[in-house]
This record gives sequence, C-alpha cells and structure tokens, in this order.
Amino acid sequence: MFLVRSAFWLTVAFVALHPKDVDLGKVASTASDQALAAGQQIVIGELIKRNCLTLHCDTDSAPPLAVAASQAPPAARPAAAPGQGAPFPLPRPAWLT
Repeated sequence: MFLVRSAFWLTVAFVALHPKDVDLGKVASTASDQALAAGQQIVIGELIKRNCLTLHCDTDSAPPLAVAASQAPPAARPAAAPGQGAPFPLPRPAWLT
C-alpha cells in the first residue's frame, strides 16, 4: 500500500510542478539515444581491446567467465527417491479430466 500511495503522490506532485515549456518525449528520446551511443562505444572499445573484430573470438581472448562457463560440467539432476521413478511429471488427478 505504501508503494501505491507513494506513486500517487509523486504523480500528483509531478503534474502540479512539472516545467511547462519542456517536451518530455523529446528529452527522453535524446537521453535514450545518448545512452545507446555510449553503450555502443563501450562494446566496441572492449572488442578492440581484445583484438577481436567479430563477436565470436578465440577462447584465448575471451573473458575468464565465458571460458569458465564453457568448461563447467553440466548441472546434475536431483536424484529420485529409491524405489520411485522420476519425480516429475506427476500423474493428473482423475477429477481434472
């Protein structure tokens, strides 16, 4: 309930106090374009640092996390209780059919 009241009062305050001569859509679009351009520059910078011009690089120049993930053993499935088959899927109850 606290979040609902907070959102309501913040909306009321924004409507009452917002600047009249500012186009919020244009400002949001400009900020989005700038953030996208900055993200692209960061990605390109990282690819150039690794001397890798495509997204598929050698494992020697790949980050340690990607190398560790590719060499990790597959996750083990939980063992079923003795005397039972696989625990899933459970049979559908007769009253649901």
